[in-house]
Amino acid sequence: MTETPARQYREQQAGSLTTGSHILLPGGERTAEIHQLEMQRDDFGVPALVLASLTGGGTLRIAAGSTVTLVDAAHDAVTRLPRAAAPDGTAPGPDASALGTPPEATHSAGAEAGTEPGLEQPGGEPAGSGSVPAVVVPPLPAAPPAANGPSDEELALIPTPDGTPESVVEAAAEAHPDAVGVLLLTDRLSKGVNFKSGSCLKDLTDLAHELFVALKDAEGALSIADLLTVLPYDGNPGRWASVEASLALASYICRQDGLDERAAVYEKLIRTPESQETDPFKARMAAKVRQRSLNEPNLYDKEIFRSIDNSNHDAEREWRLLRLESLLFLRAHGGSETIGMSELERRIGNELEAVRA
Repeated sequence: MTETPARQYREQQAGSLTTGSHILLPGGERTAEIHQLEMQRDDFGVPALVLASLTGGGTLRIAAGSTVTLVDAAHDAVTRLPRAAAPDGTAPGPDASALGTPPEATHSAGAEAGTEPGLEQPGGEPAGSGSVPAVVVPPLPAAPPAANGPSDEELALIPTPDGTPESVVEAAAEAHPDAVGVLLLTDRLSKGVNFKSGSCLKDLTDLAHELFVALKDAEGALSIADLLTVLPYDGNPGRWASVEASLALASYICRQDGLDERAAVYEKLIRTPESQETDPFKARMAAKVRQRSLNEPNLYDKEIFRSIDNSNHDAEREWRLLRLESLLFLRAHGGSETIGMSELERRIGNELEAVRA
C-alpha cells in the first residue's frame, strides 16, 4: 500500500496570496483552494483586507498583513477527493472539506475499501487501483507584461556629461552668476556630488528645475538632469523620487525641442520600477495603485487657493512648483485616464507662466 506523504506546510503573508493556493482554514482541520482574490484598501490607499473566494464556495476575509498557512498542493492531490467524474461515469462524491471531514479521514476510508488514491504516473495511469483520478492543480495566473526598458542604442541618445558632475554644476553657476537660487544649490553641490545621498540628488533635481523654470535655461537644465537620468533604479523610493522628477523634466524639454526619440528614452526609464516586481499578485496590485495615482494626482489645489486667499505669493509659488512636477510626471507617463495629453500641455504652460511671473 502506498504511504500517504506527510502534509507540507508553509506560511505566507495574506497580501501575497495567489489563486490556486491551498489554504488551511480557521480551526486548522480543513483546507480549501482559492478560486479568486480581491484586495480592499483603506482610505489611504494601503492594502487592508483580502477577500479570498474559495473553490468549494464561500469567502474568507483576511487582514492583508496577517500570516496564513498554505498546504502543499501535491499533498492535497493525494488526500482530498477530487471534484471530477469517476471513470465509470458516476457523479462525484462531495468534497471532504465541504462536509467538515478532515482529509486524513477521507484517506483512511479509501484505504480500508482497497481504493487507495494515488498521484498520476508518467505513463498516464494513477497509482494504486486507479479508481479515483488525480487532481490537476491549475497554473498560477500570469503576471502583467513587464515594462520594456530602453536598449543600448536608445541609451546612447543620452549624451555623457562633459566632465565630472562637479564641473557640470560649476558650469551652471558660471552661466548664471547673479541667480541666487542657483548659487545656493551649487554652493552645496560644489563640495562633492554623492549619488548615494538622497539630499544630494534632491539638490541636483532642484537645480535643474531652477534653471529651466526660473531662468528658462533648457540646455543647462538638461545637462544637470542628465546627471540623474542615467542612474539605475535601486528600490529606494526617496532617492528614486529625485531621479523620477529629473526624467520627467528631461522628457518635457526634449519634446519641446523636437527631440522625440531622446524623450522616449526618458519616458521608458521612468517606468523602470514597473518591471521590478516578479510576483504576479503583487504586480497586479502595484499596477492598480499606479493607475489610481495617475488618475487621481495630487495637484495641490487647496494649498494654492489658500495661499492666494492669504496673499502669500511665496507659498503660492512653492505649491505651484510642486503642481508643475506632478504634471510633468503625468506627461512623461503619456497622461492618464482622467487627464489627456492636450490638457496636460495646457496646464503645464499655465503653471510655467504663473511661476515665472
